[in-house]
Amino acid sequence: MKKIFKSIQHSLPVFGDKDKMFRREGIINVKGVKPMLVSIIICTHRSERYGDFKEAINSLLSQSYNNLEIIVVVDGNKELYDKILKSGIKANKITLNEKNLGLSESRNRGIKEAKGDIIAFFDDDAVADKNWIKELVKMYEEKEAIAAGGKLLPKWVSKKPRLLPEEYYWLIGATYKGFPEEVTEVRNTFGSNLSFKADVLKALGGFRGEMGVKGKGLLQSEETELCERMKGKFGRGVVYNPDAVVYHKVFPDRLKMRFLLRRAFWQGYSKRVMKEQGYSISEEEKFVKSLFGSIAGRVKAKSVVAFGQLIFLLVFTSTAGLGYIFKALSSYFEPE
Repeated sequence: MKKIFKSIQHSLPVFGDKDKMFRREGIINVKGVKPMLVSIIICTHRSERYGDFKEAINSLLSQSYNNLEIIVVVDGNKELYDKILKSGIKANKITLNEKNLGLSESRNRGIKEAKGDIIAFFDDDAVADKNWIKELVKMYEEKEAIAAGGKLLPKWVSKKPRLLPEEYYWLIGATYKGFPEEVTEVRNTFGSNLSFKADVLKALGGFRGEMGVKGKGLLQSEETELCERMKGKFGRGVVYNPDAVVYHKVFPDRLKMRFLLRRAFWQGYSKRVMKEQGYSISEEEKFVKSLFGSIAGRVKAKSVVAFGQLIFLLVFTSTAGLGYIFKALSSYFEPE
C-alpha cells in the first residue's frame, strides 16, 4: 500500500516550484491568474526620427511586465518601413499605411491588429520607465479601470528653459503643473501614456480620423474627444497613476516661439471644435481659472524669471484664446 501511495505521489505535478517559475517568466501573477496581454501601439512617420524610434522600442523591450506585444504602424513612409524591417527590430507586428493617414487613423490601424486585453499608446519620441506597463496594469487589477494613464515627464534634449511656465508644459507634451499628483480618475492623459481595455476601445470605434496630427495639420484633442465619448458611453474616465512614468523628448525646435504659439493656437481651436461637437470643456475652463493664482504668485515673486514666466503665461493664454475665438467666428460665418 505504501509503494502504491509513493507511486501516486511521484506522478502528481509539483505546483509550488512551477508557480515560482511561471511568475518569474510572467506567465501567471501572484494570484495564480494569467496576466493580461498588453498591446502597445507605436506610430512613426519621419525618417529623421529613426534613432529616437529605436530608443523608444528598446525601452518597451526592457519593461518589467513581460506579457506584451508591440505593434508598429509606419504612416506613409515606405523607405522608413523597409529600414525598420531590415533592422531586425523586435516587434510582433510592423505594418505600413501606403499613404500618410495621420496619427488617429494610424492608431486605429494598430487597434485592428492588436490581440491584447489592454491596448496602450506610445510615441516614437518617448522613453518608458521600466515599470510603466506594470503600473498601468495595476490600475486595471486594483482599481478595475476601463482606461488608465500616467505621468509624462519632459526629457530635455537641450537645456531646460527657465522661462517656460510649468503650467504650460502641455505645449511640449508633458504633464503640467496643476495636474493631480495622486491616483485618481481624470478625463484623459496624454496619448503617449494612455491605455484602454480592448473591448472598451473597440466599442467606441477608436479615434476620430479628422482629429489628431496629420502631415502639417495641427488639429489636436483626439485623446480628449475619445475619452469624452468613453465617459458618455460608460460613465467613467481614465484612472491616472503618477507612478506610470514615460519620458517625452523635448527637441530644441519645440522650444522655439513659433512652435509654441502654433501649438497654443491650435489647442484653443481644437477645444472649440470639441465644444461645437457637444462635448464639455469644463476642464479647460477650470485650468484657465487656476492661472489667476499662477499670475498672482509670479507678480508677488518679484524676480526676473518670475516676470518672464508671467509674460509667457499671458501670451500663451491669449494665443489659445485667439484660436478658440477664430474657430467660433469661422463656424458662425460658414454657410449653412
